[in-house]
Amino acid sequence: MTSSDLYPVSRLAAVQEATAKAGLDALLLTPGPDLRYVSGYDAKPLERLTCLVVPASGEAYMMVPRLELPAAEASPASRLGLEFVAWDETDDPYAIAAARLGRPAKVGLADRMWAMSSLRFREALPGTEQVLAGSVLRELRMRKSPAEVAALRQAGEAIDGVHRQVPGLLRAGRTEREVARDIAEAILASGHATVDFVIVASGPNGASPHHDVSDRVIQAGEPVVVDIGGALHNGYCSDSTRTYSVGEPPAEFAAYYEVLRQAQDAACRAVRPGVSCESIDAAARDVIAAAGYGDHFVHRTGHGIGIETHEEPYIVAGNGEPMEPGFAFSVEPGIYLPGRHGARIEDIVVCTDGGYERLNNTPRELVVV
Repeated sequence: MTSSDLYPVSRLAAVQEATAKAGLDALLLTPGPDLRYVSGYDAKPLERLTCLVVPASGEAYMMVPRLELPAAEASPASRLGLEFVAWDETDDPYAIAAARLGRPAKVGLADRMWAMSSLRFREALPGTEQVLAGSVLRELRMRKSPAEVAALRQAGEAIDGVHRQVPGLLRAGRTEREVARDIAEAILASGHATVDFVIVASGPNGASPHHDVSDRVIQAGEPVVVDIGGALHNGYCSDSTRTYSVGEPPAEFAAYYEVLRQAQDAACRAVRPGVSCESIDAAARDVIAAAGYGDHFVHRTGHGIGIETHEEPYIVAGNGEPMEPGFAFSVEPGIYLPGRHGARIEDIVVCTDGGYERLNNTPRELVVV
């Protein structure tokens, strides 16, 4: 995969078409995932404005601080035929952009735009309605191209390689923080550019789905939830959870872990074109509820993934969005018993023409170390 595959020149035209269809006059994309998705440029988030201006019609251009111009010109954005509008330290880039835009009625702002920039654009464009650019970009970003699926597959294989090392890192007497440090090093060694999160949740900490790490010492016979992920150099993300046990776990835990494994498998098997996101959530939730643990599954079943770890579509009750080939998302049901322990199993799954593909393939059975 090359940057041309992941960030094709044709994407800009598709974004312009979607902008016009949505009734917006322009998108204003500052550093973050929206800018990178459209242009391939992973710009630094600075107080100095970098902004890709994508009008509904006409030529797109990028506002760039002059000292960042070399980086912008060396990025994949240079392939788009953009004009780079370099501004100097004494210039007002918001006024420059506003003058070029004229009097737009409605613009879309990058979903991750800093409030500082949003307010400056509001001052420079009085009377212009501001909405989220995600209202335009979501339809494009949800449908992963074959190149994007390949990038996510590569990320899945890389994080699988880290999970294969985890049994050698877990043992009674080590702290969660010590294990997490070793895992973070392994994530970078696997080819990731960044470590976005490392959750090592032992014993009662496993009952907190978003526990981070602590200095708690892992005890013999305890389950340990390990949820890890990062981004490859191409920008595409990994995210996978496995639950381990340091020695034989409590009988109660072993019993509900098997329920969880069946629930995760049921949700994966439910994936195919045309089914709703909420029906996949229900496939996992129904298995867990039937076993009496419904009140202990406290979060959605999954989230989309791409150049962000969490993006649309969300696999949750109330989301009737139908599956389409190219949708990529996590399937990660969990069971959490406060004060005792918890478990989660997570794979990244892609909807295909004929069903689904798992992008994580380490054992889903409980691994006792």
